[in-house]
Amino acid sequence: MAKAMWNGAVIAESDSTVMVEGNHYFPRSSVNNEFLEDSGHSSVCYWKGEASYYSVVVAGQKNQDAAWFYAEPMSAAANIKDHVAFWRGVRVEA
Repeated sequence: MAKAMWNGAVIAESDSTVMVEGNHYFPRSSVNNEFLEDSGHSSVCYWKGEASYYSVVVAGQKNQDAAWFYAEPMSAAANIKDHVAFWRGVRVEA
């Protein structure tokens, strides 16, 4: 079971994450939406496509752009559609 945690809260928990480039991608259904806030930030990966970001907000503290997802990943990354990954201090334990 993989867990993504930040500031004392479990942001996501799943036994079916997808590993890509050392990151656990959690199924969207396993992510606690109450801790996510759209950030408006985006980036582009040459083989995955355009990533959009969420900020993680727990107990009034914000971790800017700490989660990302690919709404329409390129075909090589189709397995991470509807998945969310974390960084910037969000601890993932597997």
